[in-house]
Amino acid sequence: YPWGYDSDNGPDQWHKNYPFAKGRHQSPIEINNKEVHYDSSLLPWFASYDPGAAKTILNNGKTCRVVFDDSFDRSVLRGGPLPGVYRLRQLHFHWGSSDDHGSEHVVNGVRYAGELHLLHWNPKYSNYLDAKRRTDGIAVLAIFLQVGETPKPEMKRILEEINAIKTKGKNAPFPNFDPSILFPKSHDYWTYHGSVTTPPCEECVTWIILREPIVVSSDQMAKLRSLSRNAENEPDHPLVDNWRPTQPRYFRMVSASF
Repeated sequence: YPWGYDSDNGPDQWHKNYPFAKGRHQSPIEINNKEVHYDSSLLPWFASYDPGAAKTILNNGKTCRVVFDDSFDRSVLRGGPLPGVYRLRQLHFHWGSSDDHGSEHVVNGVRYAGELHLLHWNPKYSNYLDAKRRTDGIAVLAIFLQVGETPKPEMKRILEEINAIKTKGKNAPFPNFDPSILFPKSHDYWTYHGSVTTPPCEECVTWIILREPIVVSSDQMAKLRSLSRNAENEPDHPLVDNWRPTQPRYFRMVSASF
């Protein structure tokens, strides 16, 4: 079923074709300091990424995505709340139509300009699709994008390719990229159990949300907004507001490493 972010096919409608979207472990959520539980047993997390695993960058009409080779334990995330090693499969962004919104998770009422998701899967399952059917199948490392005066130079590498993938369905080679250059200094994080934030919204995700955002410029955000969600031969329609609103937390615990 086609889905999107408009009123007719957007997040409010997803549950009609994707019943998971009405589940009790959905993402994103609002993280509120008053409701967060400090967990002294939470370990630091570690990423060891092989730059040679980066393959392509693409515009799928919903986001800008970088795809990695996940055929073996080449680029992995471990530690933190995770029970083992998780393989990096792809990273992608969510952003708004202006700098004052765009992130999916909200922290103490603050919505950032964007949110970067690094999606990993648990290789104890036979493949990614199998992992998405398991509660411990997926781990997403989430990093907020905050507009400021001193943007992180490392974002340039991704944004330089935007012109090559302007329209839906376009992709370009994207070799030799280590996404850990995008990490903020602090590795402090919140963690909770939730879902993929796009249909079918399977409840298989261990979220690791970094407390410290990375700084991007207003121009860099505008570059993301210059993508089109339509194909080359269709009318130009800017790809903006590709974020899902926050979902009820119900009785889930949100733990903090700090």
